[in-house]
Amino acid sequence: MKAILKSVDLNGPVGFDDFWPDDGKNFGVWLTLTVGPDDQDGGHLFQVLVCTPDWLKKECSAHQALWGRHMLIISEYDSDLIVQEIINYIDSISETDFWEAAQKISRIGAWEFEDYQLINNE
Repeated sequence: MKAILKSVDLNGPVGFDDFWPDDGKNFGVWLTLTVGPDDQDGGHLFQVLVCTPDWLKKECSAHQALWGRHMLIISEYDSDLIVQEIINYIDSISETDFWEAAQKISRIGAWEFEDYQLINNE
């Protein structure tokens, strides 16, 4: 089993392939990634904030403080770079069980099952 990126979505009226920020050097956008086993349909959802240093600076100035987690920081908008960085991270994971791979992927994206606890009903 190998975990693979199956789709990237913006959860809005414009798809990721058609998205272009107003300012490619000053933007922040949440992406929803579908990642799943290469031998099965579907996958799990992970959310990651893709943003630039200028966007972070502007947000920090406006709010005085920011929490940072599940972020990919890039110098300017490049959809190919974004996808390749995500694929590179996922490809670096060598777990044989998707559940364990998903826990490692959750280090870069908020996982829909983060903090989920399996309950043994025995």
